Amino acid sequence: MSAIRPIAIAVIRRGDRILVFEGRDDVKGETFYRPLGGGIDFREQGADAVRRELREEIGAELREVRYLGLVENIFTLDGRPRHELVLVFQAELVDDPRFDGERVEGAMENGVPLVVAWKPLSLFAEGEERLYPTGLIDMLG
Repeated sequence: MSAIRPIAIAVIRRGDRILVFEGRDDVKGETFYRPLGGGIDFREQGADAVRRELREEIGAELREVRYLGLVENIFTLDGRPRHELVLVFQAELVDDPRFDGERVEGAMENGVPLVVAWKPLSLFAEGEERLYPTGLIDMLG
């Protein structure tokens, strides 16, 4: 992939935890986490993209969607170089008991279920777990 990809992600908090999906880079042997979200379609606003992505990924509706900032993310995933411009939004989930537990059932991606969980921010701030995009933890303070 040689293009810069615009994406939008939603930081959703519950106390000291944020909602993230678990990813894996088999080349690096690394498990990582990232807030939910995805690609912004041509002529789609970032806030609309993040609402659509959360609906597709976990069937969630969002409220109080607020722009936090932009993170430029240059990285390698499974041995391939990537470059993203990440619009970061803070949002709240519309009340739904499906999101009350520690894990949330996610959509299938390439035949594998999306693993979504509430993780303490302290795990990422202290370096125990990896949160991407790089720089996001600083933005969340």
